[in-house]
Amino acid sequence: MAVQRIGAHVKQGDPIAVSKSTGAGAVQIFLGDPQDWKAPKLTYPGGAEGLKADAEAAGLTVYVHAPYVVNVATTNNRIRIPSRKILQQHVDVAAQVGAAGLVVHGGHVLKGDDPQTGVDNWRKAAEQLDAKVPVFIENTAGGDFAMARKLDRLAALWDAVGEFGFGFCLDTCHAFSAGIAAEDMVEKTRAITGRIDLVHANDSRDPFDSGADRHATIGTGSIGGDAIVAVIEAAGTDAIVETPAEGQDADVAYLLDRVKAR
Repeated sequence: MAVQRIGAHVKQGDPIAVSKSTGAGAVQIFLGDPQDWKAPKLTYPGGAEGLKADAEAAGLTVYVHAPYVVNVATTNNRIRIPSRKILQQHVDVAAQVGAAGLVVHGGHVLKGDDPQTGVDNWRKAAEQLDAKVPVFIENTAGGDFAMARKLDRLAALWDAVGEFGFGFCLDTCHAFSAGIAAEDMVEKTRAITGRIDLVHANDSRDPFDSGADRHATIGTGSIGGDAIVAVIEAAGTDAIVETPAEGQDADVAYLLDRVKAR
């Protein structure tokens, strides 16, 4: 599949104008405070219908990122139960804005818990979710009890939820920090998931296998621009930059210039 679109994660205010100014073909947004448990609140003028219409008119593919607080794997009822609720709410609004997918982190269990419990909790969430748009599980950078950090844990998770049609979002910084070399990211994750639906194209401020989730401007970090371009081309799908704001426009321009569809 050829690379379709490249863009960035931007603030909700006017993602269409911001994306058009950089020549981007895709955009990713939150639907509220990513650290908040409140229901999604769209601030775009014209609401969901306005955003959908304006994005279509601009030729932009929209992605939505679920709040960071969502963790459907945990054994903590006070987090798991509201996580299921807010995930469904974001799926519903993502559908209203015409999003191509909703990205959600794989989450984690508590220290001392059996990771299989997290897998089981994910399956229960998958069974209950009304996925009006594709939901992409994103790999994470750190945490010994994370569900989508190391490849063996990801494989167990996918065995449980793959049949429900979940997609996969490959974050280059997260994979690198989890000890997966750039040249192996696409092959090894696709061997497990059977698919890569979106790439989060981020350099890493920290060294290989650091477990740190700190994004860097492309070409200034430990992964390097050439390696990130190679990942995007090998994945053959859309790519979203989540790098620091001050260098984001340059990152989009760099990828637009370097990435060649195959």
